[in-house]
Amino acid sequence: MVDKKRPVNLDIGTFSLPLTAWVSISHRISGVIMFFALAGFLWMLDASLESPENFAAIKGWFAHPLCQITIWVSLAALAYHVVAGIRHLMMDFGFGEDSFESGLTSARIVVVLSVAIIIFITAWIFLW
Repeated sequence: MVDKKRPVNLDIGTFSLPLTAWVSISHRISGVIMFFALAGFLWMLDASLESPENFAAIKGWFAHPLCQITIWVSLAALAYHVVAGIRHLMMDFGFGEDSFESGLTSARIVVVLSVAIIIFITAWIFLW
């Protein structure tokens, strides 16, 4: 006999996740972005060390807007991942696990700090 009260089809698009869940999911996504960015940066480092011509070519890439956007995404992911990682480490040590409110407060701090650092990174890459 099948329980009729059990949902048959869950529409994930209708779920409303709390900020703490979004911070945790975004932390994982930023880690994946950093993983792939690291592979690209290591490839560029290897190629730049092969010859002076390759170094000059790769140095020229950094003036291209697509490369600047890639660097921005990589540094933004790194900044977010570090700030959210510190939050997770603090929670591993027992800080901020008292209640949902303390977790929500730490998630808000992560978002605010990350946005501030990403604004600085944006100014550093595109304005200076």
